[in-house]
Amino acid sequence: MSKFTRLAITHGLMMGGDAAMVVSLADSFFFSVDLDAARTQVLLFLAISFAPFLFVAPLIGPMIDRAPGGRRLVIQIVAVIRLFLLLLMARYINGIALFPLVFASLVLQKTYVISKSSLVPSTVRNETELVEANSKLGLVSGLLGGLAVMPAALLLKTLGSGAALVYGAILFGCAFASARRLAPEVVAAKPVGEQEAEDLHSPSLRLGAIAMTVLRANVGFTFFHLAFWLRTFDNGTFLFAAAVGASGLATLTGNALAPRVRRMMREETMLASALIISAIGGLGLAAIGGPAAGIALTAIVNFVAALGRLGFESIVQRDAPEANQGRAFATFETRFQLSWAVAAFLAVAIRAPGAIGLLLVGIGAAGTAIQLQLRQQRPVESSRRARRGRQRRRVTRSQSASRPRRRRGAKKRNGPPGRRPPTRRDRETPERARDQEPRSRSASESPRDR
Repeated sequence: MSKFTRLAITHGLMMGGDAAMVVSLADSFFFSVDLDAARTQVLLFLAISFAPFLFVAPLIGPMIDRAPGGRRLVIQIVAVIRLFLLLLMARYINGIALFPLVFASLVLQKTYVISKSSLVPSTVRNETELVEANSKLGLVSGLLGGLAVMPAALLLKTLGSGAALVYGAILFGCAFASARRLAPEVVAAKPVGEQEAEDLHSPSLRLGAIAMTVLRANVGFTFFHLAFWLRTFDNGTFLFAAAVGASGLATLTGNALAPRVRRMMREETMLASALIISAIGGLGLAAIGGPAAGIALTAIVNFVAALGRLGFESIVQRDAPEANQGRAFATFETRFQLSWAVAAFLAVAIRAPGAIGLLLVGIGAAGTAIQLQLRQQRPVESSRRARRGRQRRRVTRSQSASRPRRRRGAKKRNGPPGRRPPTRRDRETPERARDQEPRSRSASESPRDR
């Protein structure tokens, strides 16, 4: 069994456990508690979830990357902890303790995604397979996650939420067993070098990271905005379940179509198109309004986020050839997960009405698209100015090369080049010569000559 196959099986089981957890919470205290009380709890634990992405990942991440099998160990630890968290959820399914358990599980899920992203480059034979491997993992997560939903939904209807959570815990246990078979790879044996740092700060990579950050933030904002907005309707649980299903199907479709889209257009065009589609969807659906518009928007933002992720990974592979791919993916994925958490916090904190929340998604995407377009023009103008400056310097050097060098301390010459200017002694010499010139030839002749 290849390295990629083992990682794909582990990834599918982890995503299946996630899907089972989401389904099991559909009929639990998590969605039946008062909105204001739920909002306070969610804000608290979203604020706590910032810590791993702000402090833990940047400090511990490089150490884990240098350790043999470090990322594999992280995946195993995450699977085991999530197993116990789901068992605790099953016990406290009707208590306030369910909130910290759910959000701890969400933070661990983001931690797993970062570790998985850093392991993908070590499972392929060459860099040309890297983007395709990430696309296949997206398809695997969507397919196995969809398959895992059906038993969870059946257990939810027949035995209740607790049984569905126990089923999800079993999936995480299988994921732990599968993760033990992953190769103990060293993601990055050496620290970041000068060339790698320069590649990771290239203009195209910075602009791509900004676009991907906004796309991922839109996903987090839309998810939590709909989680609270749709609950205000009578069939809120059903509507939110439809939104989760639409987002999963859209992500699956995006991962399937992304390789074909990449062959049709450049990576920068993929990211720009993703932002434009998000902007049009947010602004247009905000004008329509209603739960159906919200469900359609969550499908759109998840679809374009899948397309943008593959485009960004292609930019990293193209413009950072000297960089360690595993470390680069882990670093950027940490930023994207932080943007997801911050946007989710804002969605819960601002309490925007339904259509206003959709409008904010469109405005954010449109503003980012315009900003990136302006920034893309600046490097072109700066490169033109730099080119003209280099031409002027070459002309100046060629002119200075044709002039003779003047010794240090020598005075500046006023005469033409190549000829020494006359000195005071030179100017006085003709007059002295005239004064000392003999009057006649006989006076100038010596006695011997005469």
